[in-house]
Amino acid sequence: MNKIFKALIIAGIVTMGISCNSSSSQKEDVKAGWPEVTNVTKPWARWWWMGSNVKDDDISTAMSTYAKAGLGGMEITPIYGVKGQESEFINFTSDKWMQRLEHTLKAAQDNNMGIDMALASGWPFGGPWVEPKDACKYVTFKTWDLPAGTKLEEKIEMQQAPIMRAVGKRASFKDLKYPIAKNDSLQVYAFDQVRFPVTLKPVTVMAFAKDGEVFEVTDKIDENGMLNWSTDKDWTIIAAFPGMHGKMVERAGPGGEGDVIDHFSKQAIGDYLNHFDESFKGHDISGLRAFFNDSYEVDDARGEANWTPEFFSEFQKRRGYDLKEKLPALLGMTTKEEQQRIRCDYRQTISDMLLENYTVPWEEWAKNKGKIIRNQGHGSPANILDLYAASDIPETEGTDILNIKFASSAAHITGKKLTSAEAATWLREHFLANLADTKENVDRYLIGGINHIVYHGTAFSPESEGWPGRMFYAAVHYAPTNPLWRDFPAFNTYVTRVQSFLQRGTADNDILVYFPIEDDWMKYDHTGMQHYHGAQHGSNVYNLAEELQKEGYTFDFISDRMVKDLSADGKLIKTDGDATYKTILVPELDYISLETFKKLTDLSKQGATVIFMGALPDDVPGLGNLESRQNDLNLIVDELGSATDVDEFSSYNSEKGKVLVGSKHQPMLNEAGIIPEELAADNLGFIRLNDGQAKTYFVTNWSGNAVDKWINLNAKAKSVLIYNPETGEYGKTQLKEDGNKTTVHLVLNQGESLILQLWNKDVAADPYPYWTEGSAVVALDKNWNLVFKDGGPEIPESVQNVGLGSWTSLSEPASWFSGTAVYSTEFSKPEASANAWKLDLGTVNETAEVFLNGSSLGTLTGPDFTLVIDSSLVKDQNKLEVYVTNKMANRIIYMDKHHMPYRIFYNINFAAHLRENMGPDGKFTAINWEPVPSGLTGPVVLTSLKKQ
Repeated sequence: MNKIFKALIIAGIVTMGISCNSSSSQKEDVKAGWPEVTNVTKPWARWWWMGSNVKDDDISTAMSTYAKAGLGGMEITPIYGVKGQESEFINFTSDKWMQRLEHTLKAAQDNNMGIDMALASGWPFGGPWVEPKDACKYVTFKTWDLPAGTKLEEKIEMQQAPIMRAVGKRASFKDLKYPIAKNDSLQVYAFDQVRFPVTLKPVTVMAFAKDGEVFEVTDKIDENGMLNWSTDKDWTIIAAFPGMHGKMVERAGPGGEGDVIDHFSKQAIGDYLNHFDESFKGHDISGLRAFFNDSYEVDDARGEANWTPEFFSEFQKRRGYDLKEKLPALLGMTTKEEQQRIRCDYRQTISDMLLENYTVPWEEWAKNKGKIIRNQGHGSPANILDLYAASDIPETEGTDILNIKFASSAAHITGKKLTSAEAATWLREHFLANLADTKENVDRYLIGGINHIVYHGTAFSPESEGWPGRMFYAAVHYAPTNPLWRDFPAFNTYVTRVQSFLQRGTADNDILVYFPIEDDWMKYDHTGMQHYHGAQHGSNVYNLAEELQKEGYTFDFISDRMVKDLSADGKLIKTDGDATYKTILVPELDYISLETFKKLTDLSKQGATVIFMGALPDDVPGLGNLESRQNDLNLIVDELGSATDVDEFSSYNSEKGKVLVGSKHQPMLNEAGIIPEELAADNLGFIRLNDGQAKTYFVTNWSGNAVDKWINLNAKAKSVLIYNPETGEYGKTQLKEDGNKTTVHLVLNQGESLILQLWNKDVAADPYPYWTEGSAVVALDKNWNLVFKDGGPEIPESVQNVGLGSWTSLSEPASWFSGTAVYSTEFSKPEASANAWKLDLGTVNETAEVFLNGSSLGTLTGPDFTLVIDSSLVKDQNKLEVYVTNKMANRIIYMDKHHMPYRIFYNINFAAHLRENMGPDGKFTAINWEPVPSGLTGPVVLTSLKKQ
C-alpha cells in the first residue's frame, strides 16, 4: 500500500487568516478558521537585563526586533553585569532604572507586546533592602543532660559555623561588613550564601523528664547565658537556636544583591513589597501586566531555611498544640510514630505559611495595583498545587510531564485561563540545541496543559556589541545573534497557532487524581522538609499517574484544599472553577485528612463515583486531636456499610453515588464510564479541550515513527476539522461515527502536530488534503551551487557544482561558519503527471526555507523536512533554492580555539551543562570540539502525489 502524505504547504489551500471566532458564534453555519492572534497567544521570552545596562534607543530597537520574530511579550529579569561595563550599570529599582522600565513599557505598547517584571534582580525574592529581621532563617538544636541536683556548667549558646559560598572572588569574613548588602563590589564576589561566625542565642529552652513532665526554663537563663535552675529529677535540656540562613539572591544584578527574604513571614513580604511601593512612586507602570517570581530555590544552599520568628505561635494556632513540648519527637528521640506525626505537622505548618503568609499577600498586593502574578510554585516545601492555585498564572519548568501537569491542574481546577512554562532550558549543551529540539520541548508542555510558553530566554544585547553578544549561562540562547533567529519567526507562528486554540478552551479531563501530600509527609523519614516539583518519583501517586498518562486517560491532580470546594453535579464532580470530572481517584495510601475523606464520601452520597486504590484509608495524619479524628474516620467508614464484590473491585453504594475500592484502576474507571483515548496506544501526545461548542484535540507525534491510520476519539461529532499549525492550512476531514466515538484518519510524521476540532453539527469547509504517493521519483542530486550569505566569522567563497553534504567538509573558513547559506539547483518539469509533488530534503542541519522559482514555499524547522508543491507551481524549467541555517556552535569553536573572549560576565561565567565541556578554569569551553554538521546533506527527492 502506498504511504499517504498530508500536505504541508500547497498553493491554493487556505492559510492562516482572520479568525471567524467560531467559539463564540451562536450561528449554525459555523465557519472554519484560526482563532484571533493576540500578544498572549504568541510565545513570550524571559528577558535578562545584564547589569541593567540598557538604553532607550537600544530598547526600542530590540522590542521591534522581538516583535518581528513573533514574540508577544518579554519578562524583564535584571541579573549580573558584563565585565568592563561597570560605569553603565543601573541599580535595580533606582529612579534611573524605573525610567528605563517606563520607556520599555512604551516601546512594548508601540509594538503590541506585553511586559512582565521579575520582582527581584535574580531569584528568589530578596535584595539589599531586606533587613536581618526579614531575611531567611534556620533553626538548630542543642541537647544537654542535667542530672538531679546539679546545675548546667555550660552556657546556653551556640557558635554558628561560618559559611561563605561565592561564585566569583573569594573573601574573608574579617573584610566583610554585616549584612552583606553593606559591602561594595558585590558583583565581583557574586555571593551565593554567607553565614557569619556569630554566637546564637536560644529562642526557647525546654526541660524534659523521663516521667513525661515538661518545663520551659527559658526565663531561667541569666545575662551571661547560664541556666540558673536545678531540681531533684534528671532532665534533658533542649534549646532551639535560630540563625541567619545566609542565602543570597542568586545571579543578582547591581542594586539587587542581598539576603533572600523569610518566605514564612507575612511581615517580611510586606516590608519587601513596601520597597517597590516607594520605587514605583512617580512612575507610570500601567503598561505592566504581571509581577514574576522564579522558583523557591532557597534550599539549594547549604542547609534549609526552616524557621521564622513566629513559628512556634503559628504552629500552635494551626495544629492545636505546643511544638515546644514535643521537641524530642521532632529531633527523633521518641517513638517512630510520634516522630512521623510531629514532623508531618511541622511540614504542614511550613506549607500553610508559605501559602498564606507569602503567596497570598503578594497576589493581593499585585491586585491592588491592578496587576497579576506569574508564579513558579515548584521546588517549595509546600503543597505546590495550592501555591499554583493562588497564582494568577501558574508557571512550571522541567521535562517531566507529570510535574508539568501540577501547574496546569491547578489552573484547570480553579478556572484560570493561562498556565505558563519556562521553556527550552538546557535542552542540550550550549550552542547545540536547534528548533526541532525546542519543538519537542514545547510540545511536551502543550500536551501537559501549558498554553502560555515563555522561552528561557533572551539576553538584552545592543546591536553595537560584537558577536555573540550578551548571553545567559543556561542555554538555549534565543537572540538575534543566534543564526537560527532567521527562522525563529516560523517556529513562533507554530506556537502561536497552537496556543490560539489552547487558550480559548478549557481542559476536558475525566479524572481528578488526589495528591496525598500528608500521607507523603507521614512517610518521609528524614528530619527536614520535603520540596516538591510534583509527585515524588516512585510514590504510589506518581506510579499511578504515570500509568494513566501512558494508557491515555485524561486527568488533573487535586489537593486537600481544592477538594473542600468540590460539589456534585449529578454524577459529575464540579470544581470551584466550574470544571467537571467523572470521578476522583485516590491512590493507595495509609493516611488521609479527615476533612478530605468526609468530603469524598459526601460527594458519593450526592451522586459522584469516588475510587480508592488498594483499600479505604484507616488512619489520619498528624498528632493534634488524634484520637477524636481517628474515631471520626472510623465512623465514616462504618457509614459506608458493606461492600459488594464486583469482579476485580468492591463497590459501596453510597445513596446516589458509589465508592469503589480495588487494586486495578482500569475496571473501576470503566465502571465510572471512563475509557482511555486510543491516541496513547500509538504513543501520540495529546490534550483534549472543550470550548462550549466544539471539542478540540491537540495531537503531536514524538513516538519515533510515522502514523498513518484511522483512530477513535472519545467524542461524538458530525464534523471534524483538521488544522495544521506548522503550515496554517486547515480543512474538513472524513469521519466514522461509532456511538460516542468518532473515528478520523490521522497522518503524522515524526515531530509533526495537528489540531482536531470536533463539532456536533455540520460545518462548511474545504476538504483537508491527503495525498497518496505515486511511482514517479526524481532525485535532485546533481549540479548544486552553494552561496554563503549571512554569518561569520568570515563569509566563505561560493562553490559551484558542489555535492550535498555538510559544508564543514569544505576548507576554512566554511568549517567555522555559523549562519545561512543557499543551496540552489535547476531541474526540468518531471514527465509524470501528478496533482502535486512531495519535496523531501532529507537531512538538514538545522533549518531550511525553500524557494521555487523565486517564491517562498515555507520554512521547515524540523525534525520533518518534507513539503508538498502543487503541480501548478512546477514550470518547464525550475530553480530550487534552499536557505539553510546552522547552529552557533562552529563559530564558538573557532573563538575558543583562537582564544577569543566571549565569557565576559560576572557571577556564573560561563557554566558548562556537561562536565566533559568544562575547561581547567571551570568554565564552558568548546576548544576540544570538532565542527558540527551544517547545511543540506540530503538526499533531495521529488515524489509524485495524487490527491485522495
